[in-house]
Amino acid sequence: MKKRLFSLCALLAVSSVMAFAADITGKWMSEAPAGGRGGPATFTFKQAGSALTGTVDQGRGGPVELTSGKVDGDAISFEVTRDMGDKGKITTKYTGKVDGTTITLSADSGNGRGPREVKLTKQ
Repeated sequence: MKKRLFSLCALLAVSSVMAFAADITGKWMSEAPAGGRGGPATFTFKQAGSALTGTVDQGRGGPVELTSGKVDGDAISFEVTRDMGDKGKITTKYTGKVDGTTITLSADSGNGRGPREVKLTKQ
């Protein structure tokens, strides 16, 4: 009886955690970056469990696929690699938190300037 009760409690605990996990599927728009460089970007996410796929479109060269995407509760992470022609490929690593209809990301391109903050709003 105790074993069955423990199993039921464990199942409810796991279900509760899954119910509170963020589902970020859909379109999200960034704020325009400070300093006038570029415009807002459109992030299109598709979540399946903890796996995250999608694209980022900044209007330059069209949408770029995101890779290594995952969602863990309200935490998300993914990478975007852009081909910059003769400058080579640049990979930006994004990590952040979901809070309702807002995502706050830290984007690090490894260029020595440190990460920048990106705020997204669900469309």
